[in-house]
Amino acid sequence: MEKGDDAAPPDRLRPANDNEPAQQPPDIDVEAALTRIAEAIGRHIAREHIRAWRAANDNEPETSK
Repeated sequence: MEKGDDAAPPDRLRPANDNEPAQQPPDIDVEAALTRIAEAIGRHIAREHIRAWRAANDNEPETSK
């Protein structure tokens, strides 16, 4: 700084992600949202188990001669 320079105003520099919310976030039912997520995860896990079970049992049935 040179002699006679003033300090920068306090609001001159702001973070790039300083997105102050213009309004309150919407009211959501957190319990219902978590239940939906848990159900989706459960279905995904069940599908993985079914695929693994089918892959382990993919042999053709034996035919008696």
